[in-house]
Amino acid sequence: MISLDGAMGEGGGQVLRTALSLSMCTGQPLRIQNIRANRPKPGLLRQHLTAVNAACAVCAGSATGAELGSHELTFLPDAIRAGDYDFAIGSAGSTTLVLQTILPALMTASGPSSVVLSGGTHNTHAPSVHFLQHAFLPLIERMGPTIRLDLERHGFYPAGGGQIHVHIEPTEQLKPTELLLPSPITGRRAIASVAGLSGSIAKRELAIVADHLGWEPDCLHIEQLADEVGPGNILSIEIQREDVTEVFTGFGERGVSAERVASNTVRDVQRYLGSNVPVWHYLADQLMLPLALAGGGAFRTGPLSKHAQTNVHVLEAFLGSCIQAAEIDGASVEIRAQPRR
Repeated sequence: MISLDGAMGEGGGQVLRTALSLSMCTGQPLRIQNIRANRPKPGLLRQHLTAVNAACAVCAGSATGAELGSHELTFLPDAIRAGDYDFAIGSAGSTTLVLQTILPALMTASGPSSVVLSGGTHNTHAPSVHFLQHAFLPLIERMGPTIRLDLERHGFYPAGGGQIHVHIEPTEQLKPTELLLPSPITGRRAIASVAGLSGSIAKRELAIVADHLGWEPDCLHIEQLADEVGPGNILSIEIQREDVTEVFTGFGERGVSAERVASNTVRDVQRYLGSNVPVWHYLADQLMLPLALAGGGAFRTGPLSKHAQTNVHVLEAFLGSCIQAAEIDGASVEIRAQPRR
């Protein structure tokens, strides 16, 4: 049995989600203590409990300690089962993070699967649906499976009520992929979405994008969503390269101006464009697990975040020394996956 301290590293929900994914994929039982110990509200919230229950359903597993507020969990996986699944978080908790937990298992299941997830679709501190659709999943498809993610209904904090539908055609074995040098930029796009709020917010955000990045009007788009799914505001900025697309997301918040939301998002884009790497921080964190399961592949990114470093420790607890991180020039790191030991 693999035993983990949930307080390690950044000490958040990612320790739990990555551990559940690896437990399902390797068949190794898991015991985790101090779940989300470094968060203001430690223990299992609805989003995390839904991830646990989803993992149990996908691999016919069982869990002890699977209740709201629990700080400890024992998870016993069984055989991964393809099928049709429907999971409702019951809050604005992130549907994409629940998907992140069960997707690695379903990508190599014995048959196709369909997953419906209800809750939040655009949450701070979580990959947005737009990020998964345009940045993460195209790279996963390069590794073998075919995955279609449809956004059926937006769900913003605190109301939730969103829904995504994911169809997965698995592969027998994930194939390694490499992203070592930034390829030429082939496209740029910024989308400012508002629901139940004035369209002027989107215009002000895009004005900052145009001014700071020098983009022409044909790169700037306003998406006016139905009032009933709001209030909510998202700014998504895409940098499209020949072999990878990076997506940067800003979330509107009460008391935070549209200009500040846009400026913070643009600043991250500028850091990426000023680097000499193809993969930025959030995508780097997401790619480690599938490459480790593939037993090969590599990418270059900026300095590793604490979040990414924690992910490496969890991966190594299940798979041994499966990830090598080598500093290249003081400003970039090469991540290389090794065959499982």
